[in-house]
Amino acid sequence: MKAARSNTKDGLEKTRMAVMRKVSFLHRKDTIEEEDDAGYLDVVISDVTHPPPQLSAMPEGLTSHQVVRRHILGSIIQSERSYLESLRRILQEYHRPLLEADPRILSPRKIRPIFYRVREITHCHSMFQIALASRVAEWDSCEKIGDLFVASFSKSMVLDVYSDYVNNFTNAMALIKKACLSKPAFLEFLKKKQASSLDRITLYGLMVKPIQRFPQFILLLQDMLKNTPKGHVDRLPLQLALTELETLAEKLNEQKRVADQIAETQQLARSVSDRLLSKQLNLEQGSLVQCETLIETVYGERGQVLKSKERKVFLFDDVLICANINLFSSSPTRGSPDISSLVPVGPKYTMKWSAPLQQVQVAEVGQETCQGKDAVFQQNASKRQRKSILGPPRLYQELQELQHDLCVVEDVTLLVGTLEGTYQNLNTTVAQDWCLALQRLIRIKEEQIQSANKCRLRLQLPGRPDKSGRPVSFMVVFNTPNPLSKISWVNRLHLAKIAQREENSPGWLYEEHEGKPTAPFWCPLLACHMPVFATKSPERKLEAAIHNPVHCALLGFSAASTSLPQGFLWVAAGGEEASQGQIEIFSLNRPVPRAVKSLQVGSAVRCLEYVPEASPTEEAEAAPHKGNAASICVGLDDGRILVYGSVDTAAQCLVTLSNPRGCPVLCLKHSPCFLFAGLRDGTLMVYGRKSGEDLWDPDSSRSVNLGSDPVRTLLVLDDSVWASCRNLVMVVDICSLNTQTLEAHPDPAVSVAHVARAGGGVWMAFSEGSSIRLFHTETLELLQEINISTRSTLLNTGQATMRVTSLLICQGLLWVGTAQGLIVTLPVPKLEGIPKITGKGRISLNGHSGPVDFLAAITSTLSPDLLKRDSVADGPDSACGGEDPSDTSSQESLQHPGDGRAAGGGGRGGVLLRYKLRSTSGLPGRPLTAAAADEASDSSLESLEHSVEDGSIYELSDDPETWVRGRPSEKDGRAKDRVVSAAVVSGGRGFRRLREGARTAGEPSENVLLVWQLPLTV
Repeated sequence: MKAARSNTKDGLEKTRMAVMRKVSFLHRKDTIEEEDDAGYLDVVISDVTHPPPQLSAMPEGLTSHQVVRRHILGSIIQSERSYLESLRRILQEYHRPLLEADPRILSPRKIRPIFYRVREITHCHSMFQIALASRVAEWDSCEKIGDLFVASFSKSMVLDVYSDYVNNFTNAMALIKKACLSKPAFLEFLKKKQASSLDRITLYGLMVKPIQRFPQFILLLQDMLKNTPKGHVDRLPLQLALTELETLAEKLNEQKRVADQIAETQQLARSVSDRLLSKQLNLEQGSLVQCETLIETVYGERGQVLKSKERKVFLFDDVLICANINLFSSSPTRGSPDISSLVPVGPKYTMKWSAPLQQVQVAEVGQETCQGKDAVFQQNASKRQRKSILGPPRLYQELQELQHDLCVVEDVTLLVGTLEGTYQNLNTTVAQDWCLALQRLIRIKEEQIQSANKCRLRLQLPGRPDKSGRPVSFMVVFNTPNPLSKISWVNRLHLAKIAQREENSPGWLYEEHEGKPTAPFWCPLLACHMPVFATKSPERKLEAAIHNPVHCALLGFSAASTSLPQGFLWVAAGGEEASQGQIEIFSLNRPVPRAVKSLQVGSAVRCLEYVPEASPTEEAEAAPHKGNAASICVGLDDGRILVYGSVDTAAQCLVTLSNPRGCPVLCLKHSPCFLFAGLRDGTLMVYGRKSGEDLWDPDSSRSVNLGSDPVRTLLVLDDSVWASCRNLVMVVDICSLNTQTLEAHPDPAVSVAHVARAGGGVWMAFSEGSSIRLFHTETLELLQEINISTRSTLLNTGQATMRVTSLLICQGLLWVGTAQGLIVTLPVPKLEGIPKITGKGRISLNGHSGPVDFLAAITSTLSPDLLKRDSVADGPDSACGGEDPSDTSSQESLQHPGDGRAAGGGGRGGVLLRYKLRSTSGLPGRPLTAAAADEASDSSLESLEHSVEDGSIYELSDDPETWVRGRPSEKDGRAKDRVVSAAVVSGGRGFRRLREGARTAGEPSENVLLVWQLPLTV
């Protein structure tokens, strides 16, 4: 009792143990049966009564899809057999011998948590194997496997046992590590078991397999779905199975992430000498954003590496911590066994420094000028005052000197060309050699800067003030394992700062997750809110927005990782009372959009559609025509469709389409060969392309009469287009224009107002009511119905009913905008399955004062292969937020893969470093990119040279905000591994900050954009 009065954790633990020693029924039972703990029965399944699945011989006359599906089924059988064998090995070779060992190696009290839930997982998969054997036996007659996965792994029992196993995995490995160090007999037991096994796999290698199981299932089912033709009886079950498995895998991955995060944070907290910080780390264990082992490098005056050492860097939601890795604590010492080959041994840390996140800045090579004028760099404080930059920034200074010399030699070359006489060693040929030599040196220096920037993370951190009280900063340089790691760090640092803003603290309201920590950036972050138009106009109403993805030629990768997805945002306004329409174009190449152009059209704008540049596959399918350049289609209230060039500096209208009756165009969608327009009178207009050109042909229009009611929405699928009239959806075949009717709502007075598609499903919202419905794209079957108003009960909005006004699916979230200005997100799968709602909804605490007029997704991609092959040095527009307008020497552009004028004539796509020149095309003699046989041996250097057109890019503007000639982003399917930047934009009247039970209203008459930024997916 004396220990209990001390009111400490140790005191309470001593009291509890003392009570257990004296009270018999409280004693721990070492022989407790695991199956009694959670109500699971241990069922023995014999291979004699239930033989494993065996695929019969392949019959003759099978199609290619059937043959491939049989091979994939064989892979599923073999994979499941191997997995089940591994689970049984854990129980038979480790668990049972440890329990039956005499003398005891470990007590049952320690054995039980190590193998927690392995028996139950084995039982689940034993039952699945029995069902799989039955299905395999009748495969040739039914060819159906998806429903078996749904029935076997959608049960709550499967999620429960796997969740318990994953949550306990980190603790189990810690127990194994501790037992190896304290029990030599246990260590010897593990070594003998590993040595006696044929594959020599360790206990850890066996126990990690349940964590990897569901991703393996997903890959196999994805292959099965790709080889299952439309109309097959197994197609919908496979899509549903993918949905269930992805949901299950996401939950397990999140639980594993949280468990690992807590373990890392606890390990770090033990090394922190600052009690306040240590307490904060223990209390906020769910606030770890990112941690990684990086190499800290110290450079000398000449740029040479003086020393380098591994550091563990932890990014929390409000602080950045760097720790030394204590390798001696994890490596064997004299008298201690080496267990690293049997179980992962985590290192111990010693905190080196910590810095508040708001005071941490990212600086690229050559960007020290962007820091505050009052800041003093510690490393330069004791140096002589001279014009030099030490370490890696010296490369940037040398590049500037070379570029200055090139400009001088360029002028000299022009002057030499005006000489009247002939002089030895002073002629145009010699001057051209000077230019070529300097340009070659510039390319070599650029390559050195690329190497310095692509994997080098330079952080400016706050130090102690100097004697005069001025703030002092010091620079820390980390080398990241690869360019993607650096981009990820820059992006997470940027978003962590945004998350600390008032509008994101908190930014969303959701049902409590039973006290469990949530992932950092678990919801989109409000990056900014801004007015759409410079002047207020009550009659203007926002109608639509579209993203025009154009890679900026002047934007560096670090800047791209902090800015919004690259390109331009077109926002259109109209309204019933508006006599004219207006389109505002915003540049997205910065963290905050910036208006760059305004277009006035003669009628109210109703809709927008972005038509990307056709991929090579689409060009082969379509009629041969040149270019297929990207364009923006604008539907007007007077029946016209204006087609604008998407990357034209003047945003010129290229062609105008019209319909015979001048009926308002309510919606626009496109396929590779056709443009579809839904009209108010119930007509669907279909326009083809001009022969041999990339523009739509006004004379090729065809019409399909779908009724007398307006065509409010369009959705283009692979070979059909869905058009909604009232409560009906007409499925129109693109080739034959034959129609099929789907009743989306039982009430004829209710119209389908909004649609959003993902995978094999389409969500629909209606003109009345708060319900949304999910339909299968192939069978037209109703799969799910959700009432949005039940989610809004978390907020006291004072509204009895809700009405959906916009719908969007982006990055695994279904966004729903309402007439009350609220925005709700619901989780949906990201894969090719069915986008069913799989979790609880969240409501944004930032909304509009009026209805949400539109929701638009903006995304851009960058292939990691391009990063690895042609890394890029960032220009002045960098993540540190500074800008030096006079310095444009290090820029970048995205070279189109199919451009025959690619640098060096090699035709290889990639991101190439550009630099500011007046234009190499102005120099006398042939361009640097001219192909010559005598230069074939120097292909590595020539690959970075620029064409005549490349030089003209930089004469348009030095500001990434203005229109520059660039290349549209590639189609998403061209690379498996991609860096994806995504954001969501909502438009409506006013901005308001909502609170639980209260709300603050903004200016309701002003049209406002809200921009949510999502984490970069690497």
